Amino acid sequence: MKNKRYSGYKSYDYLDKKDYEQFEFAEEIGWGDVEPYEVLLSEAEEQRLEKIIEKNIVISLHDHLIDLPKDKGQMIAAIREGRPATGYEALSKSCLDAVIDNLGMYFLIGAEKNGWKWNDCIYDLGMRLCDIDHQDLIIRCNGIEDIIKAKKEGKVAFIASFEGCMMIENELDRLDILYGLGVRMLGITYNDANTLGSGLAEKKDRGLTNLGYKAIERLNKLGMAFDISHCGDQTSLDVIEASTKSVFISHAGARAGWNSSRMMSDEVLIACAKKGGILGIEAAPHTTLSDKYPEQGLDSFFDHFKYAVDLMGIDHVGFGPDTMYGDHCGLHVVFSKGLSMKSFLKKGTTEMPHIPYVRGLENPTEASNNIVRYFVKSGYSDQDIAKAIGGNALRVLKEVWYK
Repeated sequence: MKNKRYSGYKSYDYLDKKDYEQFEFAEEIGWGDVEPYEVLLSEAEEQRLEKIIEKNIVISLHDHLIDLPKDKGQMIAAIREGRPATGYEALSKSCLDAVIDNLGMYFLIGAEKNGWKWNDCIYDLGMRLCDIDHQDLIIRCNGIEDIIKAKKEGKVAFIASFEGCMMIENELDRLDILYGLGVRMLGITYNDANTLGSGLAEKKDRGLTNLGYKAIERLNKLGMAFDISHCGDQTSLDVIEASTKSVFISHAGARAGWNSSRMMSDEVLIACAKKGGILGIEAAPHTTLSDKYPEQGLDSFFDHFKYAVDLMGIDHVGFGPDTMYGDHCGLHVVFSKGLSMKSFLKKGTTEMPHIPYVRGLENPTEASNNIVRYFVKSGYSDQDIAKAIGGNALRVLKEVWYK
């Protein structure tokens, strides 16, 4: 698989080391005792893979292209420093042409105790985009043409997103400001309720608020994509019904495959598909396990994929791994409270299964490459692979975005 055009830039190379506190980051592809894993293909399958990658645009609906500190005990300090490092070198070894990157180093902890504050989010967005503007592998994505450009030039289109709307508070015009600053997707809620609706961690889902309905209308007018991955069921259904455009579930799985509130109900998945929307299958630790494959990995990931295709149709499923470079499981340990980990529990259980890492899906590079390789290994048709790895996502983005 050909690498992207990468010149060797590391995050914040435009500064001197004396300008900010330094941290030792995990290896971008493997970390600690976790070795890189690759789905093995025959020579003929490898040739087929190369043709598929060359011909089709590959899009991750949800990832975090950041390097985590090697020592998980330094995660809070690194976040406080406010300079998230992007895994450029590792990304250059992926098959990705575009990534919806969900920023949010401050969505767990910021200048104030509970994070998600307006100034923190703008700070985070500006810092990431400043770093991106000093290198030449990633290009800022404002519309479809930038994705096409990235594909042609061997680069990666960076689509800025936040996983929730807590930071807009009751200020609807902040949606316009976020769009103006380059954000092209927003989650409606992130686990907990906000001024727009109820998150999936709430005991009672009261659906969209009056402000929530106004926000959906404004997002449709702006031409910004929005995501219900962390919404409660009723809020999700209200969003789908209220929107004049298709809706994203950028990173989740099927509750029928793993009965936790973090997964999506059949009712929500069917409603999303009927509206023309798309589900990105998730791969973050403790998410897309399945009753058939309780040890999370590629088999459990594709168990959710197959179920979703049978329920929604091949035109409405893609991938949104929700991964990082480094110890993602360690991050879950450090921020278990902020992540509302109880919502990850399978109904009827009280303890989370111990998952040290997700084999074959451990970071954005490994996940994207292995997902495509698994498709080829499993004998999917070229047409279905093209849809699932980016064609479906591109179709919905063309419908939803302003340009």
